[in-house]
Amino acid sequence: MTKKHADAIVVGAGWAGSILAKELTEAGLSVIMLERGSERTTAVEGAYPDSIDELRGAIRKRLFQNLSQTTVTVRNTIEQTALPYRQLAAFLPGEGVGGAGLHWSGVHFRVSPEDLRLRSSVVERYGEKFIPEGMNLQDYGVTYAELEPFFDKAEKVFGTSGEAYRVNGKIVGNGNIFDGDRSDNFPLPVMKDTFTASTFRAAATEAGYHPYSLPAANASSQYTNPYGCQMGPCNFCGYCSGYDCYLYSKASPNVNILPALRQDPGFTLISDAHVLRVDLDDTRSKATGVTYLETKTQKEVSLSADLVILSAFQFHNVHLMLLSGIGKPYDPISNTGTTGRNFVYQTITSSRVWLPPSKYTNQFIGAGGVGVAIDDFNSMNFDHGPLGFVGGSPVWVNQAGVKPIAAAIGTGGGGTPRWGSAYKGALIDTYKHSIGIDAHGSNMAYRDVYLDLDPTWKDAYGQPLLRMTFTWKDNDIRMNQYVVSKIEPIAKAMGATKANLVHLNAGQPFDTRHYQTTHLGGGAVMGTDPKTSALNRYLQSWDVSNVFVIGSNAFPQGMGYNPTGMVAALAYWAAYHIRTTYLKSPGPLVQA
Repeated sequence: MTKKHADAIVVGAGWAGSILAKELTEAGLSVIMLERGSERTTAVEGAYPDSIDELRGAIRKRLFQNLSQTTVTVRNTIEQTALPYRQLAAFLPGEGVGGAGLHWSGVHFRVSPEDLRLRSSVVERYGEKFIPEGMNLQDYGVTYAELEPFFDKAEKVFGTSGEAYRVNGKIVGNGNIFDGDRSDNFPLPVMKDTFTASTFRAAATEAGYHPYSLPAANASSQYTNPYGCQMGPCNFCGYCSGYDCYLYSKASPNVNILPALRQDPGFTLISDAHVLRVDLDDTRSKATGVTYLETKTQKEVSLSADLVILSAFQFHNVHLMLLSGIGKPYDPISNTGTTGRNFVYQTITSSRVWLPPSKYTNQFIGAGGVGVAIDDFNSMNFDHGPLGFVGGSPVWVNQAGVKPIAAAIGTGGGGTPRWGSAYKGALIDTYKHSIGIDAHGSNMAYRDVYLDLDPTWKDAYGQPLLRMTFTWKDNDIRMNQYVVSKIEPIAKAMGATKANLVHLNAGQPFDTRHYQTTHLGGGAVMGTDPKTSALNRYLQSWDVSNVFVIGSNAFPQGMGYNPTGMVAALAYWAAYHIRTTYLKSPGPLVQA
């Protein structure tokens, strides 16, 4: 084996890995970043016009994980035999430099202060018995006030467009009234409304709700971030989700961090490097480095390091921990162990309303983060007592640009034929005159929903696949049904000619065949109790103190918001404590 050494190894070149690599090189460390996929730079792979080829991007999934090499197995319940996820559909992990941060939409939320202490909030309001049996409800172990400076830092790096409601306790604008207090405004003005967004805004106001513009990591104007990385203004071309932005308008690690990071002599990026395991010493309490496979040569390489950062996609982080023996694997029968515990997803259902023929919705226009939302039924913003469920959901119009193939595939349902003149008429009517409205909600964690190593299936490298045991539970189904019912007054205020309100149904299992969202979480969660969390409040492994695990794997339960903003803030939070405390005295960080 070839042996090299670095002060720190970062596994994964997405948002979390890029942030940690930048922070650690700034601290003077030598950093090697390993990325399983190929090199990607916006100037080359993201150049126009290839970057907006819908067949190449959304259908052939150019930027996504190659499931023929490694994947997950999926089952709904413990009694079932899991089968491999062979075709990208329900969720779309990224692969290559930039990771999912290259193909995301750009919706850039913070987090509700109450979501960070959800168990405490529920118990304080409704009592402990309100929590359903088998629900593993937990607090994060970190407060909004502690994370706020890091949310602010991330927004300035991302070049986020938005409108605040409250800054330093003072109401300053027409933002989300349910937001936590901010120390500063957004770095860029809010994105302009599409027709669908303005229509939703007016109707939601008439229905008595509190609409606000989505915070978007799509630049509303030219911007240079604190690292000196430049962004151009978004032109609403409609090619965000699933695409790299040829205008440099959508925030990505490739645009907002890596151009600066690549210039640091202490930084090395190695692509086409599939990490097989984190290597541990004889005590199993300290990482000595990692072993990876050069995928082009099939040669194993060993790297040594003083610090190992796992910052891959959510379930890849959990998989590496299980393969490496970091933490005790979770056992749902005994309810012991923490690695694999509290796997969560998001509930999302997409409804559609049709406007009169005189109203044209221009769905080809769009941007990944542009839109208008209401938070009246998200988090703890409404009375759950009479409803008997935990969690909630924003409701929004998020017009990201409907492409031709997607429009053709998406037309149907409700008895509409899949071909012929009736199909063509429905396609035209839907494309010209309809509005999509999403309920994008939370998903709680449960004792029998988890991740572990599959006992049967292996990947192309001879290692056990990760097994996902997941299905929808009654709490989340009832939450989704309640929130979707609140769309009816909005549709009425729009003057809709018809509406197709879609919700989860009782007994409906999780179905991998249809896209839902790539917002997976949990599996290696943060907290203050090593019996119920794999990581401490600084995202440091309880068991291997020189390993930090950064990503949505740290979320104890799902939230209604997109996870990227929270992941970025946690990355900066962890990096701050590594730089200010850990590097001065390596070892377990004291829980303050």
